[in-house]
Amino acid sequence: MPDTIAAISTGAVLSGIGVLRLSGPQAIAVVERVFTPAHGAPMSARPDRLLVYGTLHDAAGAVLDICLCTVSRAPHSYTGEDTAELQCHGSPTVLREGLEALFAAGARQALAGEFTKRAFLNGCLDLVQAEAVIDLIHAETAEAARVAAGQLGGAVSRRTDAVYDALAAISAHYHAVIDYPDEDIPDFKIADYARQMRDAEATLAALERSFERGRVLTAGVPTAIVGRPNAGKSSLLNALLGYDRAIVTDVPGTTRDTISEPVRFGGVLLRLTDTAGLRDTADAVEALGVERSREALKRAELIFLLSDATGELTDEDAALLRQAKAAAPTLLLRTKCDLGEVPCALPADLAGTPILPVSSVTMQGFDALEAAVAARYPTDPGAVAGEMLTNARQADAVARARQSVRAALDALECGMPPDAVLTESEAAMAALGELSGRTVREDVTEQIFSRFCVGK
Repeated sequence: MPDTIAAISTGAVLSGIGVLRLSGPQAIAVVERVFTPAHGAPMSARPDRLLVYGTLHDAAGAVLDICLCTVSRAPHSYTGEDTAELQCHGSPTVLREGLEALFAAGARQALAGEFTKRAFLNGCLDLVQAEAVIDLIHAETAEAARVAAGQLGGAVSRRTDAVYDALAAISAHYHAVIDYPDEDIPDFKIADYARQMRDAEATLAALERSFERGRVLTAGVPTAIVGRPNAGKSSLLNALLGYDRAIVTDVPGTTRDTISEPVRFGGVLLRLTDTAGLRDTADAVEALGVERSREALKRAELIFLLSDATGELTDEDAALLRQAKAAAPTLLLRTKCDLGEVPCALPADLAGTPILPVSSVTMQGFDALEAAVAARYPTDPGAVAGEMLTNARQADAVARARQSVRAALDALECGMPPDAVLTESEAAMAALGELSGRTVREDVTEQIFSRFCVGK
């Protein structure tokens, strides 16, 4: 039998409310040892999800706080076990002392993600929903929160469960025919099964396509701002952020290190990195900054290559543009256009590169820049909230399931023996089992729940 765990479920900062959470077979008994209702029966006699006013005592029995308590009994709780929650005043000291009192009363410290892991192991959440919990906690934009909330509500799971159930029914029929050849089993409905497999493949293909957008909404787009010294990189970063984050001077080489900040722009979260000017230098400190800039260039998924619009595109600019385009999709931003523009002639091998004049002083060209970013990461107006994949584990499982469904359909339509169709159908089911957690390995679950914070 699992033991009873306890943790602080809110941040370690001053706040109006702080929460202590318990889960396990002795959760209600433990909370009764530290909490005394102001009126009436003890917590074990109270109905589920009723907030009860009373006194929280420390490990020595002294009054620690006047707070609220609620309990939820198995299986109708977040973890599927008996749970209890103390809603205290949000003093880190009160929460810390309250947690020590719970330990003295018989609970132990919860591990990171242990509450949600128990919910998964007890069948209250599947693995996609469990991953959505941490995505919701870490959401940096409203769109990311909506996607995570949709996943937590089962948007992805409903789609994949329907595919799994259809494949399970087909596989059961094939097994019956193969294992019991002398029984009077209905004939295969080839056309019917082919239609179901085509529907399954279409569903999985749509989910597979959703990964790029889902990943962008959840993780953001690593975006490098690069160019020669004094091209206006730090000014652009400050303008996009709306405040002075980077030091700006007329002295080339002012930026000696990379500076990273997130900003919502063009409908997506850009993780901007302002880099040191790319040039050969004898200055040891600046050289370190230049090397970090080159590393940021390699990691980027979108690049803003800056060039001063008041001068022609130099051979050095062109060389940097080639390097940038080889690394990731690149927009050439002709900066300081409020001071005048010299026509930009691109070499033949760079033709077709988007060129946008911008001014970080007047904000000229920022609407066009935002539109260019939005066009690069388009939204799907018809997408249901949460019906998208958000990490590589999910995308890999769905891709393997789709490939196996395709192979099963090909085998079915080519008239291959039943065991060929069965093998591929069961491979698709196994991949979907990994997605939901029905058949996932323990090391994978450990890796997933290691991302969680304590108390969730």
